[in-house]
Amino acid sequence: MERLKRVLIGPAYTIKQALKQMDAMGEKTLLVVDEQGILLGTLTDGDVRRWMLKGKSLTKHLSYAMNPKPIRLKQDFDKETVKQLMVEKQLECLPVVDENKKVISAVWWVDFFGKAVKNTKQLKVPVVIMAGGEGSRLAPFTKILPKPLMPIGDKPIIEIIIGRFMDCGCNDFYLSVNYKSNIIKAYFSDFDHPYKISYIEEKHPLGTAGSLHFLKKKIRKTFFLSNCDILIEADYADILKFHQENKNKITLVSSMKHFVIPYGVCEIENGGTLKSIQEKPEHDFFVNTGMYVMDKAVLEDIPQGRLYHMTDLIGDYLSRGEKIGVYPISEKSWLDMGQIEVLQEMLKRFEVKT
Repeated sequence: MERLKRVLIGPAYTIKQALKQMDAMGEKTLLVVDEQGILLGTLTDGDVRRWMLKGKSLTKHLSYAMNPKPIRLKQDFDKETVKQLMVEKQLECLPVVDENKKVISAVWWVDFFGKAVKNTKQLKVPVVIMAGGEGSRLAPFTKILPKPLMPIGDKPIIEIIIGRFMDCGCNDFYLSVNYKSNIIKAYFSDFDHPYKISYIEEKHPLGTAGSLHFLKKKIRKTFFLSNCDILIEADYADILKFHQENKNKITLVSSMKHFVIPYGVCEIENGGTLKSIQEKPEHDFFVNTGMYVMDKAVLEDIPQGRLYHMTDLIGDYLSRGEKIGVYPISEKSWLDMGQIEVLQEMLKRFEVKT
């Protein structure tokens, strides 16, 4: 019942408030109910994403984005039938209602399948991980260990990233290395792993995109690109599908970030006269997470042997009118280990004792 309370929400809440509840509770589905607990609909993270991709406002009532005719279960539901349904429809949570459509309980994917990944589609696409940076934001730790080998529990961050991609069928990895590259290569040579690793050697730093030049004749299909210090908790198959259906040159995964300015913000007119003051204003932005899907043709446009960042590549494409897509995810679906305070949050998320 305690978990059920976490996913119940009233129809008067906004989509933004619903998204915050999902993030705060670690849930991907909310059950929309009236004051009597009668089921009105469901709202999933996918519903919110589709709403955002339409360019709609997050301040609208969630009833605009919810599914008003969700699948619901009766009290005497058959477990095997429900398991089959959840796999077929890739459902995270299903409400259980009584004869009056009042929500009395719910069942979750994890109840039947544990931590098994929902989407079993095998993507079979290459993954490039940019692992050559010095990790200056994590100094002094990175004076000893390269950033990709920073431990999260009993595994380094790069292995956790690789594991996420392996869950959806990716097993061909390219690591772009420079700083302390010998330590990284020594780590992976010390044990047998069920995936292929190839190294891109930067003799000098080439930026966040420059080393992709070395892959021109090695990757011949659409591929994922990820920084080595982030974790994205999203449906990778859906990200790839979005990229291909929209025929994007590049699709960047973007996370919504909510900021509160902890002061009264003053607007002034000529002569220093106060026009208005807004107490603790809130702002929402979509920020680049550092994960991308790229068309193979991108590799032909990377200059050879010079410093070249992803921002340079994207800027060049935008100036040429190439199509760059944005796949939005929630704030809690992105963990950026590059900041020491977020590293602590990551340890908590993985229940690591320090």
